[in-house]
Amino acid sequence: MGKAHGMPLLQVIVASTRPGRVGRSVGDWFASEANTHGAFDVEVVDLAEVNLPFLDEAKHPRFADYAHDHTIRWSETIGRGDAYAFVMPEYNHGYTAPLKNAVDFLWNEWNDKPAILVGYGGVSGGMRAMQSFKPVLEAIRVHLAGEVPIPFVHHHVNEGVFQPPSPVADGARAALHAAARLQQALESL
Repeated sequence: MGKAHGMPLLQVIVASTRPGRVGRSVGDWFASEANTHGAFDVEVVDLAEVNLPFLDEAKHPRFADYAHDHTIRWSETIGRGDAYAFVMPEYNHGYTAPLKNAVDFLWNEWNDKPAILVGYGGVSGGMRAMQSFKPVLEAIRVHLAGEVPIPFVHHHVNEGVFQPPSPVADGARAALHAAARLQQALESL
């Protein structure tokens, strides 16, 4: 469904919803890298704009029997995707509540697709958030293609634009290459 132009669709999911966040600038940078890479069509999905309530569906998401319009729209959005890049800050050694909530609304829509984790923060570069998110990915049958940690992210944001140091940009390109290969392999599933 994500192949309008013959290419798979990578959704860059911005997990921070906090006012004053740098997540959107990191997400926009990663989307630009993905466009330049050329293996994917790219769509930014900003959880601050999606604005899901806390999970309010009575039935388990594996049944895909959704009662609420916001869930149906969310299902259609994520169902279009062929691969995901989760752009996530590290809050208190973990990932954000809006990210976990957004994932928990659905199940089938995520299955058998690759993901890249783009973590950011201070000295750890979001590594603890990414590490704690991996079991969630396993539970929804999403396959990890790569990780892009961004330490001291605020040092690399100027006037709202994220400008990565070269090791981060190199890591993004390597993760995109791995995700493209994994997406092709998983497509048959």
